[in-house]
Amino acid sequence: MIKIRAFRATEHFELCKKFIEGHKRVLGSVGIKEVTSSNNDWAYNPGAFVILVESDDEKRVLGGARIHVAGGNQPLPIEEAAGYLDPGIYDLIKRYGDNGIGEVCGLWNSVEDASLGIGSIFLIRAALAISNQIGLDTMLALCSPFTTGIASNYGFLVEKSVGKEGTFYYPKDDLLATVVLQKEARNLSNASELETERIFDLRKNPVQITMEKGRKNQLIKIDYDLLVATANPMEFRKSTINQG
Repeated sequence: MIKIRAFRATEHFELCKKFIEGHKRVLGSVGIKEVTSSNNDWAYNPGAFVILVESDDEKRVLGGARIHVAGGNQPLPIEEAAGYLDPGIYDLIKRYGDNGIGEVCGLWNSVEDASLGIGSIFLIRAALAISNQIGLDTMLALCSPFTTGIASNYGFLVEKSVGKEGTFYYPKDDLLATVVLQKEARNLSNASELETERIFDLRKNPVQITMEKGRKNQLIKIDYDLLVATANPMEFRKSTINQG
């Protein structure tokens, strides 16, 4: 069995440290020393939410992802990573900010557990499952060519208004990244029927133990705890912030 839990970064610093150490190992294994989204200042950002995957005994971290919400105390990682390449990135965030926009970033899984589908299935599924708790109508991500295809299964479509038809060279000059958007995260437009069903079930029952199919159709027992205790769906909507 594996455990998948979600929390606000500022409320669980020790768990953030687990995430940071695991992410650093994975980046190092592919020759990347640093990327914008791996800057550890996010651990102090109230607009950063973490999804952590651990072994049943919590002694080993298998993977993780974060959602950064526009309106926290930092720009979104994509703004820092690619805003200087195309100011249209800033316009994109503003365009969707009033109704809540967040970025899925820092997604990784351990090399040893790649066959489980932690990064390609469960972390994206969990990120969309908690989006309603934190008030996101729109979600975006910066994907590799491989993960762009996976993201489309969850309704993320290439945003061609920025970069070169949606693409940038990031985090290195020989690596291509594509901006993708899920413009209707609430109702999961364009997502597959299976993912829509599973995500809505996790929204209805964020704490559950269930059997799931992994990347190779193997059965995996998962202990979900996706209830973010202090989440407020109106907290980061710009209309609310401006009134405050």
